[in-house]
Amino acid sequence: MKNVYTSFPEIIADIKDGSTLLVGGFGLCGIPENTILALVESGVKDLTVISNNCGVDDWGLGLLLKNRQIKKMVGSYVGENKEFERQVLAGELEVELIPQGTLAEKIRAGGAGIPAFYTPAGVGTPIAEGKETKWFNGKEYLLEEAITADYSIVRAAKGDKMGNLIYNKTARNFNPMIAAAGKVTIAEVEELLDVGALDPNEIHTPSVYVQRIVQGKQEKRIERRMTIIG
Repeated sequence: MKNVYTSFPEIIADIKDGSTLLVGGFGLCGIPENTILALVESGVKDLTVISNNCGVDDWGLGLLLKNRQIKKMVGSYVGENKEFERQVLAGELEVELIPQGTLAEKIRAGGAGIPAFYTPAGVGTPIAEGKETKWFNGKEYLLEEAITADYSIVRAAKGDKMGNLIYNKTARNFNPMIAAAGKVTIAEVEELLDVGALDPNEIHTPSVYVQRIVQGKQEKRIERRMTIIG
């Protein structure tokens, strides 16, 4: 049995100032929103956060950003967050933007124990500055190092008390690879089940990657509402 927690403040209590966090989600889809709220309330600061983007101004990682708890943000785009844009342009936030596919592979490699890999993405651009390149079969590739973190924080639709996880549809996005790449993985689940309740063939993240699990309801806000007429 893994460590099953009953509260979100308890599950993040040992995350200290200066920690590096990998956080699952894409936009507001599949984000561990209750765990993020607990981090906001804890006041922990000087965080390095690695995630596809930084939420929106009033939800998700955007709350940590607004509260000036993030020192460095590593992601693939600014997204819908005006405060993120403002802090970057004002020089108040250190930011590292990485091509989305490269970011995903850096995290996946970190979880797989692969220290680095070569990719064609970014060759001949500012992203390649100061990095090693190598030619393979007549094409130039850029060496990218893997990403790991002190903590990985993910959200799943279902989990059992061993820590096996199932994600719901597109909420699967970055969550499985992030779950594998942290020294300590915290899983926030909507439905917590007894061991044996999940079909082994449907499990996306095996329990070996998960150290802590907690159940919580999701508000599931919409990042940008679209109306299609026709």
